[in-house]
Amino acid sequence: MRYVVAMIFAATFAAVTSVFFAIPFASWLVDKLKFESPDEVNAWHSAVFLGVNLVAMLVGWTIGWALGRSLSANPDED
Repeated sequence: MRYVVAMIFAATFAAVTSVFFAIPFASWLVDKLKFESPDEVNAWHSAVFLGVNLVAMLVGWTIGWALGRSLSANPDED
């Protein structure tokens, strides 16, 4: 059960962050930098977007793992 809770939290955090934070943050950061080609802009925008989503997923997984411990039948065995 602990794994299911962690996966649900990770997916939820990643989805919410993707919609409300990652896109505006990636656009803001890319607008602040100077690039020589449009390919660099796209690469940086994608990298920042995916990096923010990865961090959000890891945070969600950690919170879900901690909260899922209370739902586990044998919390000491996890």
